Amino acid sequence: MKNLDWKNLAFGYSDTNYNVRCYYRDGKWSELEVSDSTQITLHMAATCLHYGQEAFEGLKAYRGNDGKIRVFRIEENAKRMQSSARGILMQEVPTEIFVEAIHKVVKLNEEFVPPFGTGASLYIRPLLIGSGPQIGVKPANEFMFMVFVMPVGPYFKAGFKPTDYVIYREYDRAAPLGTGNIKVGGNYAASLNAGMRAHNEGFSAVLYLDAREKKYLDECGPANFFGIKGNSYITPKSKSILPSITNNSLRQLALDLGMQVEERQIPVEELAEFNEAGACGTAAVVSPIRSIYDADKDIRYFYGEEPGAISQKLYQKLIDIQYGVEPDLHHWVSIVD
Repeated sequence: MKNLDWKNLAFGYSDTNYNVRCYYRDGKWSELEVSDSTQITLHMAATCLHYGQEAFEGLKAYRGNDGKIRVFRIEENAKRMQSSARGILMQEVPTEIFVEAIHKVVKLNEEFVPPFGTGASLYIRPLLIGSGPQIGVKPANEFMFMVFVMPVGPYFKAGFKPTDYVIYREYDRAAPLGTGNIKVGGNYAASLNAGMRAHNEGFSAVLYLDAREKKYLDECGPANFFGIKGNSYITPKSKSILPSITNNSLRQLALDLGMQVEERQIPVEELAEFNEAGACGTAAVVSPIRSIYDADKDIRYFYGEEPGAISQKLYQKLIDIQYGVEPDLHHWVSIVD
């Protein structure tokens, strides 16, 4: 195992030993290739460079107290990447290739999987790009799929500590009938301006409102939003929200705990009624929200200096499953042999 300062890792890119790649050409996918290069060669007219034909995923591998390495819900990430591919006319990566690539790249970089108890994990980034040349807006006829990894710490520097979010109405994350429900780079490019402003003004992230009416909660930039009201777990329903695998998992765990789960439109004014609020996603897992400041109306919704009891319970149950501490009753985890 690498001799790294595991407990103080940032969430960011770092080199590891290997990545894996394969190519779609002449109507079929190639065999997986192993590479130790961090570089790729692209035609200057590749569609990913000109027309945004690219999609990516994010998932993690965890080392348990038993020494086994577990990956969380690989097949769901494969399905979501296939949905993204359909959304922008790329060739879908078959689930068996996706799963094989994940297992192979994790095994090849096993020494970078952080030790149990450090709070760190191995972040896995699958990437699908249009590599065939086109000038004129049309899909590529060749594609490249690759997976690389890196050890990471918490997405937010504070870790599992409540932080402040902000609402700005002059920014949209995604159009209602656009690409918000698939994981493509253009959604994140659209969020950079608002995200940088939020950070400069002392907030962790932006809580976006729906682009059409600016009445309902949408996403938290890099994560889904959820609120706790009494015994209910409530999360926004919208055609422009990325379906979060973490959010889906938390909803199931809430049901397991006997809670009510609601996926529906949430008027911004309802923020005043929540006992707890949080953001969730692969990178952050669960990020409790201390307050949400509505910058246009100068209203602050406050949820507490410490994580709420239900958010804490859901977070702990999820990470215990990911690390193999708690039984995997829903068969979410696969072990890398």
